[in-house]
Amino acid sequence: MELADILAKRAVLCCTGVKTKRQLFEDLAERAAEITGHDAAEIREAITNREALGSTGLGNGIAIPHGKIAGLNDVTALVARLDQPIDFDSVDDQPVDIVVMLLAPTGAGADHLKALSRVARLLRTETVVEDLRAATDPAQLHAIFTAPVATHYAA
Repeated sequence: MELADILAKRAVLCCTGVKTKRQLFEDLAERAAEITGHDAAEIREAITNREALGSTGLGNGIAIPHGKIAGLNDVTALVARLDQPIDFDSVDDQPVDIVVMLLAPTGAGADHLKALSRVARLLRTETVVEDLRAATDPAQLHAIFTAPVATHYAA
């Protein structure tokens, strides 16, 4: 699964003024609703309920909140780069400024896990994270996420 298949250009946000996880989830849910046609409150609830099980803050300023939505057709990704890091209860207690939200259909176990794995693997690449933090607009962020895998490992 390539991120280009699940990340639309309009699903990438540079967020200014976001101060809390709740506010971030509201903003992402609104954009996800526009993209998927599903209810923003339903999306926010799915993400919030998953987050209540344990933080999706992975460390190094990165979080991958995710949830399953009944009736969703395909796995969908949204990306947000925050201008100011926010508290996310991450495993390393560091605030988060790079967020990839994944939404999956209720029965999409394998596809959901493939997407999570792909995003996590990409975000373990130090140069990718540096490039994401240096990006100044959504088009740059989208290009980084959707570049062919080999591009990220070229010398």
